[in-house]
Amino acid sequence: MKFDLKIFDNPRNVKIFLGVFYASLVVLLIADFLVHKHHDIPLEGAPQFYAVYGFVSCVMLIFIAKVIRFFIKRDEDYYDK
Repeated sequence: MKFDLKIFDNPRNVKIFLGVFYASLVVLLIADFLVHKHHDIPLEGAPQFYAVYGFVSCVMLIFIAKVIRFFIKRDEDYYDK
């Protein structure tokens, strides 16, 4: 079974996909306020804590990778020598 992504060539299909995607994000955002969470520390009980925590973690990983890059970067012709 081959999955064809040509359906996204039509701008109308992209708008429908994005509408469904954004609607699902809004539903999840509202559901986070309605669901009771069992947390171990008080900070975990804050609204949208896990979304913010995940976003900050990903941004920190990018910045840490940029710093580490300067230490492990090789010359352009490292393997051709």
